[in-house]
Amino acid sequence: MTAPGAKPRLAVWKFSSCDGCQLTLLDREDELLAVADAVDIGYFLEATSAQVEGPYDVSLVEGSITTPHDVERIQEVRAASKVLITIGACATAGGIQGLRNFADVDEFVSVVYASPSFIDTLATSTAIADHVPVDLELRGCPIDGRQLLEVVGALLAGRKPVVSGQSVCVECKAAGNVCVLVAHGTPCLGPVTHAGCGALCPSYHRGCYGCFGPSESSMPESLAPALAAVGMDESDQGRFLRTFNAWAEPFRSASTVRLPDPHRRQP
Repeated sequence: MTAPGAKPRLAVWKFSSCDGCQLTLLDREDELLAVADAVDIGYFLEATSAQVEGPYDVSLVEGSITTPHDVERIQEVRAASKVLITIGACATAGGIQGLRNFADVDEFVSVVYASPSFIDTLATSTAIADHVPVDLELRGCPIDGRQLLEVVGALLAGRKPVVSGQSVCVECKAAGNVCVLVAHGTPCLGPVTHAGCGALCPSYHRGCYGCFGPSESSMPESLAPALAAVGMDESDQGRFLRTFNAWAEPFRSASTVRLPDPHRRQP
């Protein structure tokens, strides 16, 4: 796709999200100039109004699919992209807006908006991979800037990115932290959450909130006895799992068992 001697063309796309993952890239000020020098930025409205038509060698996609227009647009982005990487909890799991998937969206719309007839939305918020093939997913709310630079650098070098699929517990041990769950009785999702944050919350003596979603071998059921031992009943455990990655399996299934709701949608 790339002409001999030409730089790879990069595009960054936004769907339903808060822009936090795009800002994570822009916040990497020390490395950003090197990245910008190594690629041609074809589309990145958070950083530049200049636009170059595709095709694109690499597309970074932030945000979830929540409208009929989103469904059409992600198909166009996929068709124009050689490599498509989803970044963040919204793009990889539907995001915090995925909480709508457990309830009746029509009821929300009727309560919130004065003229519901103007609202054109889907009943669910879903991951990009539910609609088009995805080459790589980067988890997190927001993503970790070091992981993103590792992926972009690996693609430029023609090698496979090194992104851990282990749990936050591994990062916590590497940081030399005392376990907040065992030692202090603080509820923590670290054992079932994907690594990537560097065990940020436990390093400040707080429990993990699961921002990076389920790890590759995540089994929330195995954590239930430990959470019960520190005072969390089943309802509390269900709500603990329904935050940034509520619609990601297996968080979705484990929370649904614990939060019975006659109006919820079936996964």
